[in-house]
Amino acid sequence: MKAILVLADGTTYEGTSLGATGRAIGEVVFNTSMTGYQEILTDPSYKGQIVALTYPLIGNYGVNDEDVESIGPQVAGFVVKEMCDAPSHYRSQGDGDEFLKKHHIVGIKGVDVRALTRKLRNYGVLMGGISTEDTPDELLQRVREATDYGSIDFVSQVTTPRPYVWRHNRPDYQLTLNMDAALRVVVLDCGVKYNIHRSLTARGCEVICVPCTTSAEDILAFNPHGIVLSPGPGDPALLGSIIAEVKQLLGRKPIFGICLGHQLLGWALGGKTFKLKFGHRGANHPVKDFTTGRVYITSQNHGYAVDPDSLKDPRVVVSHINLNDNTVEGLHHTELPIMSVQYHPEASPGPRDNGYLFDRFIEMMKEAK
Repeated sequence: MKAILVLADGTTYEGTSLGATGRAIGEVVFNTSMTGYQEILTDPSYKGQIVALTYPLIGNYGVNDEDVESIGPQVAGFVVKEMCDAPSHYRSQGDGDEFLKKHHIVGIKGVDVRALTRKLRNYGVLMGGISTEDTPDELLQRVREATDYGSIDFVSQVTTPRPYVWRHNRPDYQLTLNMDAALRVVVLDCGVKYNIHRSLTARGCEVICVPCTTSAEDILAFNPHGIVLSPGPGDPALLGSIIAEVKQLLGRKPIFGICLGHQLLGWALGGKTFKLKFGHRGANHPVKDFTTGRVYITSQNHGYAVDPDSLKDPRVVVSHINLNDNTVEGLHHTELPIMSVQYHPEASPGPRDNGYLFDRFIEMMKEAK
């Protein structure tokens, strides 16, 4: 079945239907990762976005029930050059097309993704749509009538509806706490990836995940040794109520912000954010940690960044920078137990170059304890 991808400026790409039939509209972005497509599909930070993968062959190792970062696919749509229909891997439980159909994700294959990527790099990300049922003109009209990505609060759509404890590699809503836990961490769920939970529990932490609407006092009522502000989708400037609660947490417990959590901390510490032209999405972004002097290869997925010139408090210092464009990749407070990174230390591009950040957070909690 034929399918089309139309950008808001009228650019049209023809291809073949992938996954579910129908229509999908969202902000069109690209990711340069060679692997990790199932993690990308299930990452809540992609809510509201049509994701194009630049690597020409996707799906060669199939999909399974373990390599997920949330309850299911979160992307609005999916774009690839070629989807492998005969995956080969001992863990594979199906192919990508079946996975997309099962979860009602509309996609398109056979697209010149390199041309699409060049378009987005030159002009910036654009709203767009995929359809198996509209003409290009009909789809273009729908895309132009759609609500702009930057004006929607997607965090409220992806956060957990109620608190849970991460236990046995899945959410446990019984909320039975281990009172003998050496370290208890509350994760504020703005679109958390499950591998953050896995990374913390692997280091001996009890992890409690709470909705993004949870107040500072309710978070502290769990008597945590530390707090993680999770990644998530959308513009942090829309999240004033969450930022207000984060301000109430500053200095009361050690805090680790990741991706959107880093941006929320930036706002709470007096800074601001701005939208990047086409964002950072991939698994090979070089970042320098000023604390160690080392350069790390990082996995990233964000469309906004903290403005370093907006940080007026001299106690708030930039701890990491992106060596591709010198944007802020981390913050550190010189007096309070606060740290943050813009990228994803729970991902494994190096394969585990950045796990030391969780170790640093563990030490921060032990010192405070």
